[in-house]
Amino acid sequence: MSSPYEPHQRDADTTPVAAHSASSRVGAILAHLSAPIAALLSAGSLSLLGPLIVWLLLKNEPFARRAAAGAFNFNLSFWVLYLVSWVLIFTVIGAVIGIPLIVVLFVVSAWCHIKGAVRAADDRPYDYPFQIRVLS
Repeated sequence: MSSPYEPHQRDADTTPVAAHSASSRVGAILAHLSAPIAALLSAGSLSLLGPLIVWLLLKNEPFARRAAAGAFNFNLSFWVLYLVSWVLIFTVIGAVIGIPLIVVLFVVSAWCHIKGAVRAADDRPYDYPFQIRVLS
């Protein structure tokens, strides 16, 4: 029987990951948050630019690079879905589907970016659920 003061073996879910450098962690957080910030400042048209800039600047830091690539790929797929939504909105019948779709896309996108940033702050990777894989 082990005492409460002895180290215990950890489950696979709680196994600590290797600590990343502070600049890599900040880069990963910026990669996750740059897309929604750029989208708000540009009415959605530049959401791909933030993660792409982080990916280009921090290519040599694997943690930040993976976060930036994931954020870029995720935003690329959501950009396509937003375009489909706008096309639906401009058709009379499709507006019933297009407007709720934009709201759902916004909520899911915000949730995923915030979750990614929180995980990056905890030094853990985050894999976005919907991606068209272009960057890696």
